[in-house]
Amino acid sequence: MKKIEAKLLPLEEDDRERFIKDNQWAFKYGSTIEFGMRNDEFEEDNETISRKTIENSIDHGEAYRIVSDGKKAGGIIVSTDKDHGELEILFIDPEYHSKGIGQAAWFEMEKLHPEVKTWETLTPYFETRNIHFYVNKLGFRIVEFFNPFHPEPDRSDDESWADEEDYDDPSHGTGLDFRFEKKIF
Repeated sequence: MKKIEAKLLPLEEDDRERFIKDNQWAFKYGSTIEFGMRNDEFEEDNETISRKTIENSIDHGEAYRIVSDGKKAGGIIVSTDKDHGELEILFIDPEYHSKGIGQAAWFEMEKLHPEVKTWETLTPYFETRNIHFYVNKLGFRIVEFFNPFHPEPDRSDDESWADEEDYDDPSHGTGLDFRFEKKIF
C-alpha cells in the first residue's frame, strides 16, 4: 500500500482567493451534495461557510495549503496559544476524499506544533463524515454537545438560534455542534 503524503505549505497571498473558493466548495459539497441536503442554513449567498468566516480564520490563524502528489488537495487553518491549539478549518477537495490526505495533513500539523498538548475543534451534529474522521481517524474525543439546552459559552443570550448572520464560526448554522478535544501525551 502506497504511503499517502501531504505537505503543508503556508498560504500565499496570491492563492488566498482560490483557497477561499475551494474551502466554500468543499463545505458546500459536504453539507448539501455528498449525502443529499442535510443542511439548508447558509452563512451567506447560498454558501455553507461565509467568506467572512474564512477570512477571519486566515487573518487570525495560520493557514496552510494541503498539497499531495504535487496537487492542491485542500487547506487547514489553526490557531495556537502555548500548549493549546484550535483547528479552525480543515477541508479536502471532494475529488480527494477518502484517500487519507486529510489524516496525513493533520499528522503533519501535529509535527509542526509539538508544543500543543490539547487540540480542539467543532463540527455540526449532521457532519457524520467529519465526526468519523475526527474520532476514528485522528483520535479526537467528543467532549461536549452544544444545543438549545446547553448553548455555546460565547453565544450571547439575545442571539436567536435562527439568526446567525453575525456569527463567525462555520459550524454555528444550526447551534447543534459537537466540541472535540485531542490530548497529546
